[in-house]
Formats: sequence, structure tokens, C-alpha cells
Amino acid sequence: MMRERGRTDDIEQPSMSRSGNTRSIERRVRRVATRLGLHLMIVQKPDNRVRAHGGYMLRDGQTMRILLGDKDYPYCADIDEVEAFLDAYQG
Repeated sequence: MMRERGRTDDIEQPSMSRSGNTRSIERRVRRVATRLGLHLMIVQKPDNRVRAHGGYMLRDGQTMRILLGDKDYPYCADIDEVEAFLDAYQG
């Protein structure tokens, strides 16, 4: 069976994993947070808990109060939780 030139609908396209574009997600989340007067803080030296889940905190730019990511241990929020928080915060 011959395939038409340029036809790709039956070729499996590689999917982009979320871990592969974490930096671009971080940049987008940081931009949204900055517009809202918040700071996205990213852990510099992760411990085992942070490596398993987390790595982010959100801080209010005026009061310097941590809004998200310090409940169980420092930097306990993951990027999905930060995105959800910002969506609700914009509300």
C-alpha cells in the first residue's frame, strides 16, 4: 500500500510530555503571578520531599506573606497547584 506524499494522519506523532516543557510553564505562571502582584518562588536546593512533590511557593509582593506552598513543608506546591490557585485568584 502506497502512502500519499505529505500525508501524516496515520503516522504516530510524538506527544510532548509536561515535564519536557516545565520551564515554559514556569515562565507563563510567573508572568500571570507578576501581573497579580505575586511572586513565584522556585526551590533552589530541593530535599527529598520537594523532589517527590512540589518545588514552588507563591508570595504576596506587598506583604511578603506566603499564599501557597508552605502548608506541610516549604515549597510543597507543584506547578499544577500554582496554576489552579492563580486561576481562582484571578476569579
